[in-house]
Order: sequence, then C-alpha cells, then structure tokens
Amino acid sequence: MREVFINYRTGDGEKTAALLDQELSRRFGPQHIFRASKSIAPGEAYPEKLLAALRGSALLLAVVGPDWTNFRTRLNDPEDWVRREIEEAFACEVPVVPILDGRKTNRLNKAHLPSELARLADLQSVPFDTHDTAAGVGRIGDLVAETVPGLRDLSKDEATPRAQDTVTNSIGDVSGTAVQSRDFTGDVGGTVIKGSHGPVHTGHGHIYQNSRHVSGGRHISGDGTIYFEGDHHGNIQHRFGEPDQREDDGR
Repeated sequence: MREVFINYRTGDGEKTAALLDQELSRRFGPQHIFRASKSIAPGEAYPEKLLAALRGSALLLAVVGPDWTNFRTRLNDPEDWVRREIEEAFACEVPVVPILDGRKTNRLNKAHLPSELARLADLQSVPFDTHDTAAGVGRIGDLVAETVPGLRDLSKDEATPRAQDTVTNSIGDVSGTAVQSRDFTGDVGGTVIKGSHGPVHTGHGHIYQNSRHVSGGRHISGDGTIYFEGDHHGNIQHRFGEPDQREDDGR
C-alpha cells in the first residue's frame, strides 16, 4: 500500500516532486511513497498500476507549479492524467493537499479551473519555497506524519541514542583524585593506573589484597585485577568491601 501519492505535471513542478519523493522516502520508507515515473516499472500497465496506487493511498500531494493553470488545454481534457488523478482522489475521498511550488506560484483560482477541479481552489495549500528546500521538505514531512499517523517516522529512530552496555576506561598520569565511575560486583579486571599523585578510589566489588610493597615497580591488589605502575604518592583507598589484610613479617 502506498500511503502518499505525489501528483505533478512534467515540465511544471517535476523537480520538486522528485525532491519530495526522495526526502519523504528517506523519512518514511520508499515503499510508502508513490511517484509514477519512479514507482511504475517498465512493462507494467500504466493506468491500472497508477489507479490502484491512488485508491490505496491515504494522502495525495498535488504539486502546483507557476505554469500549472497555463496548461488549460490539458486540464480541460478528461483524459489528462494530472486531472484524472485528482478527480480519482476526490471520488475515493483521499485527502488532497496542493503544494504551491515556488514563490511565484499563487493560490489556485476557480475561474482558471475546469468545474471538475474547482474544489481544488478551496483546499488549504502549502507553499514550498524552492530557495529553502530543507524547511519546505521538513514542513511537508511533518504534515504527512500528522495526516497519516500509521507511518513510521524513520528519522526519529535515527535520532535515538543507543544504550551502552560496557564501560572502558584508560587512565594515564593522574594528579589528584581518580575515581572509577561505575560500581562492580565480583572480580574487577582491566583497570590500569600510571603515576598517580593523591588518593585513588577504585569503586565497589570484591578484592583480595596480597601486595607486599607500594613504592616503585608494580603494585598488584587482588589476583591480577588492578595494577599501579611506577611510584605512587598519596593514599590508596580500596573501596571494594573489606579487604583481607596481611602484615609483612619480613619473610
């Protein structure tokens, strides 16, 4: 099912129609946007495919360029496809929104339309400034989201940050206090602190202290879980619960 049908005339508004197709397809998915020159494959029956897509749509965007009403000969022809698509939308009660393409495009006037399309002049239109296409596309995209609430807005999915399951820290030289920012349960591994000056707080969890000296070389607290490389100056505070203290008896 194509929820959004883009109606346009070749030679008048086709570039804006292609832009709307591109951006609305990106925002809602290409399977939900119908534009005849893109959506009907070579060899497919044009009338049947087009009318089927139109009857299954929830919204028709009629791109009206500055010369739209100048094609009066075509508009007066019942077989003109721009006219037929709009008439079919009216017959199927598909909402129609005129998109006024460019600053020079004025609202439609009933006097310039065949009676079958006169209703089009009464519909609220949306101006599309070709000098600020980003704002125009965004406004029309918001309109589509409001008019067709069943559509999934993929741009909101892209803006949702992903949750991070792990924390990886790398601490080089520290002057002052270094704090491990997350709590841990069980053994803690992979925290390396080099050349610290001042108190070091390493968080919560289980730790077994079997170190024999602090100054110089490498100090290991626990069974290989935390390493202090180089000389340490200041207090070392283990906040992993109650450590198993062993006094150095000189052996």
